[in-house]
Amino acid sequence: MKTQRDARIGLLFALPWIFGFLIFLAYPLLASFYYSFTNYSVLRTPKWVGLANYRELAGDGVFLTTLKNTLIYAVAAVPLSTVVAIGLAMLLNSKVKGMALYRTLFFLPSLVPMVALGTLFLWVFNGDYGLLNAGLRALGWTSPPNWLGDPAWAKWTLVLISTWGCGQAMIIYLAGLQEVPVSLYEAAELDGAKVWSKMRNVTLPLLSPVILFNGVMGLIGALQTFAVPYVMFPGGAPARSTYFIASYLYDNAFLYQRMGYASALGWIMFLITLALTFVSLKLSEKHVHYEGG
Repeated sequence: MKTQRDARIGLLFALPWIFGFLIFLAYPLLASFYYSFTNYSVLRTPKWVGLANYRELAGDGVFLTTLKNTLIYAVAAVPLSTVVAIGLAMLLNSKVKGMALYRTLFFLPSLVPMVALGTLFLWVFNGDYGLLNAGLRALGWTSPPNWLGDPAWAKWTLVLISTWGCGQAMIIYLAGLQEVPVSLYEAAELDGAKVWSKMRNVTLPLLSPVILFNGVMGLIGALQTFAVPYVMFPGGAPARSTYFIASYLYDNAFLYQRMGYASALGWIMFLITLALTFVSLKLSEKHVHYEGG
């Protein structure tokens, strides 16, 4: 009887989460899957069209452009953010007075809301009066890039901005570094290993599970990037060089009122993300070393 009573009490505590999951996750997920096979907007009832939305996507030049932009961004932003986060974590793993304060200061930027971040960097990267170009001119670069208006630079501007939020990954790397036994570094030093050798043969192998986790999470986040590009480059300007899949999905759903097409786009985006995640996990099998494995 006590076991049944405990089970009922546990179920009561879990009910708010269960209802939240069903209402805010399960139902929208199933509804979007159904709508992806319909011609639907908030102004009219769904009309079944079968695979028409998916066939249209296959020949949609704008979708292919956004897919290319998104993949380029992800391939560039994830490794760069990884290098920056690991570098910061190694610096903050030092035993220096006041290190707790330094760790807090380096983590705080990742808490800035994305819309505010986009607004801030509109000023930083402005070609005429921006802070970055003012610094470059002071260093002697008379004609610095037009970061926001040149298609050749706009996408890379977003890649640079992506490092601003690496504080969360940095904290995870820091936790991983603190789990590396000091005795391994001491043994490597006895063998004559220098800094780079210790990093290549000790730090990175033992940190590889953390790198894999942060890499996969960063990849998923990069494929869904939306707020900063949407604030800084409305409509994917210039010349759609910053038009990403998430922005195209949003425009179809709320600007063009094509909810069915946007739902199909969302499911294609999900499948692409799933496939790339699976490939990443498979490719990492020979390079990730688990403790005791």
